[in-house]
Amino acid sequence: MKINYNNKMEEILASLKEQNIRPKLLLHTCCAPCSSAVIERLASYFEITVLYYNPNIEPKEEYEKRKEEQKRFLKLISKNIKLMDCDYDNEKFHEITLNLEKEKEGGKRCFKCYELRLEYTVQKALENNFDYFGTTLSVSPYKNASKLNEVGLALEGKYKVKYLVSDFKKKNGYKRSIELSNQYNLYRQNYCGCIYSKKEVEK
Repeated sequence: MKINYNNKMEEILASLKEQNIRPKLLLHTCCAPCSSAVIERLASYFEITVLYYNPNIEPKEEYEKRKEEQKRFLKLISKNIKLMDCDYDNEKFHEITLNLEKEKEGGKRCFKCYELRLEYTVQKALENNFDYFGTTLSVSPYKNASKLNEVGLALEGKYKVKYLVSDFKKKNGYKRSIELSNQYNLYRQNYCGCIYSKKEVEK
């Protein structure tokens, strides 16, 4: 039976509201457009710090462009949401996706990428005493929410930091991200990030 992760998340949010608590959330983000609708939805429930860790993005100029746009967006919407910046670690991405170069988008290579970025996120969450960690990735219709949550929950068990289950594309999340991107004039890329997804759209 397929799990509705959006409903699961709403149960968590309702519980936080009932308890009148606002935990610290380290939220991995891939880009400003994807973060827009997610932050809007979560901001009243969590004290959010955005983590920009995306070693998959190529070329380096594209990585920097997306990062700067993420910074610009956060400045526009709030003085309270911090950004945790990370080094560009593209070699790590190629190391973990070795021999998966010919995999189709959305397959095993992508799952390895989920694991890489989410494990880095939970490690930073643990180091910095966050109550929860999560990711904006499920807002995209091209991302496998079930696999993302499977990875996140496994890491929760390993590191003992709560994972915020989600399927942010539900309740028109992706549509809302497009609306907010237009409202704030955000740069929207035409490929996920890695060199393989770039080649896919250029075929």
